[in-house]
This record gives sequence, structure tokens and C-alpha cells, in this order.
Amino acid sequence: MASAPPTALPALPFNPSRLRSYVLRLPFFTRVVVLAIVVFWILDLQSAWSVTDWGALTPDEIFPGGMYRLNTYPVIHTGIFHAFVNVLALAPLLERFEAEHGTLTSVALFTGPFSTFPAGLYIFVERFILRSNTAVVGASIWVFLLLGIEAIRTYRANPYLMVGDFKVPTWTSPLFVSVLVSIFLPNTSFLGHLCALGVGYLFGLGYLKLLMPPERILRYVEGKLNLLGRIPRYVSVDQKTYGRYGVLPSANSGIAMNTYVGSSQRLGP
Repeated sequence: MASAPPTALPALPFNPSRLRSYVLRLPFFTRVVVLAIVVFWILDLQSAWSVTDWGALTPDEIFPGGMYRLNTYPVIHTGIFHAFVNVLALAPLLERFEAEHGTLTSVALFTGPFSTFPAGLYIFVERFILRSNTAVVGASIWVFLLLGIEAIRTYRANPYLMVGDFKVPTWTSPLFVSVLVSIFLPNTSFLGHLCALGVGYLFGLGYLKLLMPPERILRYVEGKLNLLGRIPRYVSVDQKTYGRYGVLPSANSGIAMNTYVGSSQRLGP
């Protein structure tokens, strides 16, 4: 009696080889940020020391001796789901930003004003207006900041969306997303997302472009240290000369605003 043929395994909902190829194509700084999120999540699994308590953006802990929290809170998460959702949302947005502005510029902005400005706004409103001390963590601060930049870019190309008989300005789309995230994802910081959107809007409108490092200095550093040759997937600031990842681009293609979103985790009531 012949035996029944073995049952084939069900097809995976995604192609692992494509996922691997996408990860390998990520530019350098985007890789570093994703790796930092994963490392801090792993560190938080142990019980001897709370990474979240150490690095969260807690208004009352900033002074004295807590200024480092202005940079640590975006890469700290409260669990694997929180970290996974934020990585999934952040990676394509950060990849595009780094490809357009260069690795050194991305490092300068995301370790500087793109972290400290939303944090400063949040602390001001939370501590001095709401009289509260709710701590927040999560890379969705960067997600909504980048969505704000993308929304301004989309608005310039396509100012309105037609919803029935109404015209809705396209720059408001991240605002609706932040409301939906606050409704459907528990313990998210609506205030934190609004602060990030505000900074993203200002950057998209050009008011914060003065914070970008001068390209002449960046070119000097890149040439002196040969960063393009030494660092894999490094994106030169001089896109016209080197192209993306050091190769002249063959064509320019527009990319629509990514709609993935993450969440900043509230650590209080």
C-alpha cells in the first residue's frame, strides 16, 4: 500500500530572501539605529537594572544630571511588540531621509535637534502646563517627525485630498494618524507625537534648515577620513557627485509618504 505524499508546508506570508535583501540595503546610520533599538530591548530583559527607568524622558529627572535622557529615550522600548512596531515604521522613513541628506547629516540631526527639540517641547508642556511628570520612550518620536516632513513635501505637490465633498489639506494626514494611534494603541503619548510633528513641520517648511551642518565641512570630513570607502553602506553628503551609496543614480523616482506608524510608550497614568 503506497504511503501518502508528505503535506507541503504552507507558504510564508512574506519572502525571507526579500526581507534579507532589504535589510542588507539599509544605509549605515539606519542600521545603527535599528541595532541600538534591538540592543537596548535585549538589555531591558534582565531584572538587575531597568534600562527604561534609566533612559526614559522623564521631565522631573532631566535636571540635574539627566540631560542624557534627551538622546536615549527614542531607542528604548517597553517590550518586543513596542520595539518591533517602531522599527517597522521607522526603517523605511529613516532610510529615505539618510539617502537624501547623507549619513553625517542624519547623525548630526537625529542625535541633536531631532531628539532634543521634541523632548524640550514635551517637557515644557508636560511639566509647566499640564503639571504632570509622565515619562515616555519610543522611536515613534522620530516616526512622526519624519511623517511631518513627508506631509509638507506631499502638500507642496498635492495640497488637498478629496474626502466626499470636502477638501482635506494633505499636511494634516499625520495628525489623523496620531489620533488613530492614540485610540487604538494603549499607553501611547499623543502629546509626544504632536511635539514630534511640530518639529517635523518646521523642518519641512525650511525653518530648521540652519541646523544642518554646512556641506563644505561635511565634505572635508568625509574626504579626510575616507568615510565613503571605509564604512559599508555609507551615504555621502554630496549626492550629485557620488549618488546614492557612492553610485551615480540611473533615474530619479518619487516615493509616496510612508504610512507606517509606531508608538511612544507612556510610562505613567
